[in-house]
Amino acid sequence: MDEFEQDLNKKPLTIKQYLIIASLLFGLFFGAGNLIFPVHLGQLSGANWVPATIGFLVTAVILPLLSVLAISAIHAKGVYDIGRPLGAGFAVIFMVLVHLTLGPLFATPRTASVSFTVGIQPILPQSWAKGGLLIYSALFFICAFLISYTESNILTAVGKILNPLFLLLLFIVFLLGFISPMGRAASQSVTPDYLKAPFINGFLQGYNTMDAIAGLAFGVTIVSAIKQMGKTTAKSISKITAKAGVLSVSLIGLIYIVLIWLGATSLAQFKPSPDGGILFNQLITYYLGSIGHALLAALVVVTCLTTAVGLIAAFAQDFHRSFPKLSYRTWLTLMTFVSFLSANMGLDTIISWSTPMLMFIYPIAIVLILLAITSSLFQTDPVVYFWTILFTIVPAFFDMMASFPPVISQTSWALQLKAFQLKAFPFAAVGMDWLIPALIGLAIGLACHFYRKNKLAKN
Repeated sequence: MDEFEQDLNKKPLTIKQYLIIASLLFGLFFGAGNLIFPVHLGQLSGANWVPATIGFLVTAVILPLLSVLAISAIHAKGVYDIGRPLGAGFAVIFMVLVHLTLGPLFATPRTASVSFTVGIQPILPQSWAKGGLLIYSALFFICAFLISYTESNILTAVGKILNPLFLLLLFIVFLLGFISPMGRAASQSVTPDYLKAPFINGFLQGYNTMDAIAGLAFGVTIVSAIKQMGKTTAKSISKITAKAGVLSVSLIGLIYIVLIWLGATSLAQFKPSPDGGILFNQLITYYLGSIGHALLAALVVVTCLTTAVGLIAAFAQDFHRSFPKLSYRTWLTLMTFVSFLSANMGLDTIISWSTPMLMFIYPIAIVLILLAITSSLFQTDPVVYFWTILFTIVPAFFDMMASFPPVISQTSWALQLKAFQLKAFPFAAVGMDWLIPALIGLAIGLACHFYRKNKLAKN
């Protein structure tokens, strides 16, 4: 009998087992980087923080859960399988783009830059900022490399202690924030973009967490953990993932809501910050003083190091599996070195250059996730995938070009592309011009699928 036809463990999972899966989901999705974008969103949205929060929760909470459900729905072993219905070539390209984004170009360097910005930079003289980042990131990635190279579990054990401490520190700050708010969120100023479209801009800010594509990369970890508990059928895996996911994402969502609210209230005390790292440090120092900052610095550094080790190892394992000519440790070395170089661009630069990639890859990931979850309705027909993705990629490309820093986006040819985009695609001005074309592509694909199905039935 196939392993997916009957569970090895016929008994329902215990509450403790559900909590283990929920904790694993929380650990995969929530890192120190997830602290900086919500508080920054709060400052950007000000009085309009509620609709901005709702938009943010869609892409930063609901979509990551759907990505894990998509992995379980199609029995995927990783990112490659999500794109497989469109052929091996597309699947490899998509996998590489996802891992480069999560790996050495953006997410992994961010673990060093965020921990430096939040924990170390505030105690250094301004003139030492660049040199300090160089030395810190070198030590940071040397530690990450050595732990990954020896495949040590030391940080897993340490994380079991540090994660609860990290959450306790957050809870104290949240409690103090409610007891003694810095200001009234509803009366704070709003930046122009959030006056016009707070929900959509909050939705787009959720891209920065990268959790939806992280769910595609790490979803197989959740599925494996559930299978180890004896639940091997697709139905059971999806059901358990959904239940445990509701627990974990509810906690993550609650943390996001309070962080965004705190960011909005902070405008009464602080000027708008260029990034969430500086603002988060200001919030901790405001409520807990220098002792709180010292504790935060230690927790953030180790938490980010734990995340970096996981990302580096996952990248090296997947690339060695797909491109076996280079060993795991060779990929590990390359990943670590490029991450070190990228980290020294600084947090603001990393964010500004990651945004275009996210504007391109996120619409494709959203569509693939939704297609995977609903694939049983159209027998995973490649024609449905083809038309939907084709109509998604084109506007996503225009969004990517428009989101580049001025050195690219303000060139004459890029401005011409932008002008064409605004005329040709609805919602282009708010970065959502992929939505209607994707729906049109889906309609064409489904029409083709059911036409062929009916034709075969008649024959």
